[in-house]
Amino acid sequence: MNIRKTELTDIEELQKLYEHARTFMADHGNPTQWGNTYPPKSLIEQDIRDGVSYVCEEDGQLLAVFFYKKGRDDTYAKIYEGQWLNEEPYGVVHRIASGGTRRGCASFCLDWALNQCGNLKIDTHRDNRIMQHLLDKNGFTYCGIIYLDDGTERLAYQKQLG
Repeated sequence: MNIRKTELTDIEELQKLYEHARTFMADHGNPTQWGNTYPPKSLIEQDIRDGVSYVCEEDGQLLAVFFYKKGRDDTYAKIYEGQWLNEEPYGVVHRIASGGTRRGCASFCLDWALNQCGNLKIDTHRDNRIMQHLLDKNGFTYCGIIYLDDGTERLAYQKQLG
C-alpha cells in the first residue's frame, strides 16, 4: 500500500469510498455522524484543491481516503473533561474512510500521518465504536471532549512518536 495526494480525477471513486463508510457506520450503530450526504462533493473537491486530501492505494485501486494537515486546527483549541498529551506542533486527520476491501487500510493511513508529523490529533463521534477501537488498537490516547463549530460533541484522541 502507498499514500499519495488525491487528484480531482479520483472524485468518483472517493464518493464510493465515502458511501461505503456511511453505510458501514449506519450498520454498526452510528447512523448520525455522517448521515446520508457527508462529506459533500464540494468539501471533497476543496480538500483536494487545498492539498490536504490523501488516498491509500494498492495496484492502482483506491482503498481509503483521508484528510491530513500539519498545523493548528481551531476545533482542538479547547478540550473539556481532560487535556491533550502535549501542546507541541501537531497534525490532524479527519474524514478517514475505507472501501472495506482490504484490512488494515485505516491503520496504515494513521501510521503514515503520524510519521509525517510525530504528533497526531484526531476525533470521532461517541457512537463510532469502530473508530474508537481502531484508535485504541493503534496506541492513541483518549484525551477528552471537543466541540465542533455546530456544537456537536466529539471524543478527542492523540498520539505522539517516541
